Amino acid sequence: MIECLNYGVGHADEGVCIGLGIGTYRILLDCGVPSLDVLPLDEIEQHPFDLVLCSHAHADHAQSLLALHRRFPHIPIYASEVTTQLLPLNWPDETVPPFCRALPWRSPVEFGDGLTAELFPAGHLPGAAVFALTYQDPNPEQPPLSVVYTGDFFLSHTRFTEGLPLADLRGLQPDVLIIEASLGTARHPHRRQQENQLAERIRTAVDQGYNILLPLPPLGTAQEILILLRSHHLFTGQPIQIWVTPAIARGCDAYLTVLPHLPTAIQNFAQHQSLFWDQRVKPQVQPLSDLAQIRGDAPTIVLVDEDQDLRPYVAQGKRPWLVLYPRLRYGQPFRGGDPTLASLPNVEVDTFLLSLHADGPATTQLIHNIRPQHVVLIHGDPNYLADLASLNELSNRYHLHTPTSGSTIQFPIGQLTLSTPSSLVQLAYEGEVSEWNDEAMIRLPASITTDPRWRRLADTGFVLASWQGEQLLIRGMTPKEVLGGTSASIAPDQESCFNCQFYRGQRCWNEASALYNFKVAPEGYCPAFERAETQPEPES
Repeated sequence: MIECLNYGVGHADEGVCIGLGIGTYRILLDCGVPSLDVLPLDEIEQHPFDLVLCSHAHADHAQSLLALHRRFPHIPIYASEVTTQLLPLNWPDETVPPFCRALPWRSPVEFGDGLTAELFPAGHLPGAAVFALTYQDPNPEQPPLSVVYTGDFFLSHTRFTEGLPLADLRGLQPDVLIIEASLGTARHPHRRQQENQLAERIRTAVDQGYNILLPLPPLGTAQEILILLRSHHLFTGQPIQIWVTPAIARGCDAYLTVLPHLPTAIQNFAQHQSLFWDQRVKPQVQPLSDLAQIRGDAPTIVLVDEDQDLRPYVAQGKRPWLVLYPRLRYGQPFRGGDPTLASLPNVEVDTFLLSLHADGPATTQLIHNIRPQHVVLIHGDPNYLADLASLNELSNRYHLHTPTSGSTIQFPIGQLTLSTPSSLVQLAYEGEVSEWNDEAMIRLPASITTDPRWRRLADTGFVLASWQGEQLLIRGMTPKEVLGGTSASIAPDQESCFNCQFYRGQRCWNEASALYNFKVAPEGYCPAFERAETQPEPES
């Protein structure tokens, strides 16, 4: 039997922590919950987990591991060699004993009778691991049970990690795949394109006289950006001062200790100059110990821990500040950060994308290559997970589960026919299309027409159909559109939203526009207007 006890599935700030029952063993996958209180501590006292596996050193997967070790020191905790060295960064103010045991890459390790695990690099962060677990019952007539847990993963190469080796996992066909799906169905630009866009944005702002403030997670993205600034052609040799706050500096120092485990390109770079702390080469990078160090007229870039108050930083120096917040998804409006910053006279706020998580196509690619029977989608906004679970290419092939924290899943192994799990809401329906002459009729089942949303689809009784690639999209028409709207009277050469290449579905999709993601009138205008190569047909 295989069972998942979902103590934390990473929907918000709850972290990831999953109890896995496989055969006769109980395994804890990560312990990123903010507190051990969400775990059944009395039950664990009576029936301890046989072992704990930590996928990587980020806090949302590891922050309660030390507390778990102190409460249950007899339960062994395992991770990759690099993760064991990065884990202490989660507890900078404590003396951390070497409580985590290292496992080798790509070499099956037997933990007990019938239970083996094999680690594969996951990308995302140095040391991040995918765990492939197998249990063989003492009765040889019983088929083996298998589970793959990805932790956070990334298929593309980054500066400090090589992407998940897809070929190593191809065809594993586990009974259960527990997979991170943070980005849902979002599609991201290529990694190098993301890097170049960020470098160009920072370089442009520096040339315009701005200092740059980057609030970042202290481990992973911060080091990626530092090495980008030190090696990108737009910055090499430039008189720019880069400062990093103590938490990020600790992450940099930790990377130096695991240098032999980092990609060859980084090791070669380190043979010629220091990865981070080198005063001989511009731009210079230094740890920031006092805000008074940020002064003078020289361009300055500051990488700061994302949890810090940013207002004291933008009060320093003589230049205006551009605050660049990282965002998770391409095309997603940013709603975080300090809302008071943008109101300051010397501050501009913007966002950038430099993701360390697999996007939607990469997630589905990994699922199709592994070919599991059951897929458990975790770690992300529940709406994004539901978007991914609604894809026909997944729902028609696999048993999909989108659990909530506190839930339990028991997996029926060996079931051949697909049925919609109770944890999924039906998101796709079958209908019929009839054609005659130059007309077509679409018949939809009662399960759609009895849904309350059906009444809101088109209060007017009219719908608008349009092609998007190979898919036909249907939406309701507003009274204004039925009455003619204004689009028909808009001249082709008029600089209006209707003639803009970013006007789709009555919304603005230009991230550079203040109207981004808002519903806009076709006759509207903004300074970010960019003419479409061909104008759409009037929506009437």
